Amino acid sequence: MSKVLFWHRRDLRINDNAGLFKALKSGREVQPIFIFDRNILDSLPKNDQRVLFIYQYIKKLKEAYQKLGSDLWVFYGNPLEVIPKIAVEFVFNAVFTNRDYEPYALERDKKMFELLKAKNVDFQGAKDHVIFEKSEVMKDDGLPYTIFTPYSRKWKSKLNDFYLSSYPIEKYFENLNSRVKPSEIPTLKEMGFEEKQLFSFPKEITTDELIKNYSERRNFPSINGTSKLGVHLRFGTISIRELARKAAKLNETFLNELIWRDFYQMIIYHFPNTVHSSFKSAYDNIVWEKNETHFQAWCDGKTGYPLVDAGMRELNQTGFMHNRVRMVVASFLTKHLLIDWRLGEAYFAEKLMDFELASNIGGWQWAAGCGCDAAPYFRVFNPTAQQEKFDKKFDYIKKWIPEFGTDDYQEPIIEHTYARERILERFKLALKQEL
Repeated sequence: MSKVLFWHRRDLRINDNAGLFKALKSGREVQPIFIFDRNILDSLPKNDQRVLFIYQYIKKLKEAYQKLGSDLWVFYGNPLEVIPKIAVEFVFNAVFTNRDYEPYALERDKKMFELLKAKNVDFQGAKDHVIFEKSEVMKDDGLPYTIFTPYSRKWKSKLNDFYLSSYPIEKYFENLNSRVKPSEIPTLKEMGFEEKQLFSFPKEITTDELIKNYSERRNFPSINGTSKLGVHLRFGTISIRELARKAAKLNETFLNELIWRDFYQMIIYHFPNTVHSSFKSAYDNIVWEKNETHFQAWCDGKTGYPLVDAGMRELNQTGFMHNRVRMVVASFLTKHLLIDWRLGEAYFAEKLMDFELASNIGGWQWAAGCGCDAAPYFRVFNPTAQQEKFDKKFDYIKKWIPEFGTDDYQEPIIEHTYARERILERFKLALKQEL
């Protein structure tokens, strides 16, 4: 019987896994593998909680395979070295995986394809962490959408049961390699990480009630109105198809949030330059402020604007920030403090448990006004008005700012009207240069 590898990446589950299904259905013996990628991990801080999260789910995944009479091979290294070596050593004639659309992943997979091809090993991908990928939802002229609303209309018009169906993977479990000896997982210490969990991780379940009430409750940070499933979607510990199936039945607003994920994955695939540059190139003419004191005050949640400060403290202490508040703090950094969106994006990338490159870039460029389908530059969130609307009784603010309402609380570091006038003038000047 010929043998193949299945390479787990951002799909840390067995159920409804497209690439694993494809490998098992091929009728060949399948050996699952996961690699802690040194190219990603070695630049992260020792207490990065996302590495701990992944580690915990890799242990669960390994146990799940062992219950099925198989095992998960786990390595720490460079995938471009590990996989070709294993493929030759153990005579695997194909490697299956699920596709990833970020620039690093695309470059890595291109090299992997070439390395394996030279050894007569197939490299096959599958679509798993989105409903529609790359070029499945395009404009009538064949070009990618850059505005969300028409994209979402086309997305919904294409949707049917086929795209939401789960893969019946259990039919083919007999094709898992059952002759494998149990193997060890590299320890976190061996990989240079600490095992200390600094806060509780969100559960990978959500209720029908939460999804049904999402539209009415999602904007209020003091109540439990959002699913907190972002980290699970990021690492594929849950199935996007199962969640989208629920959302399609229960709440269109929730479904729209999942469509935004697909939209940003499509954008980063077609416009990889947006990782470092504004989607609207004119916005790269903006002269940003280089005020390190202001940036540090924003990072620390000490700007004197309570909703901004509460959000940043929630992020720093839990690795999470409420969705509505993310928009407010991003707008404040880019439009009140006139600090480059890339600095905010990098800070979120370092701190957010659910950090996912495409959505993070998309969200920050939206807030700064320089992205596709962005909030116009003259739309400047007033943090005080946002607080009055969404945290009227200061419940969320008091939870994260114990000194709020006392003389110890920071005075505002910038005045709203001045900040608004400055940003309008600065952006106008930059955009004129393009004309």
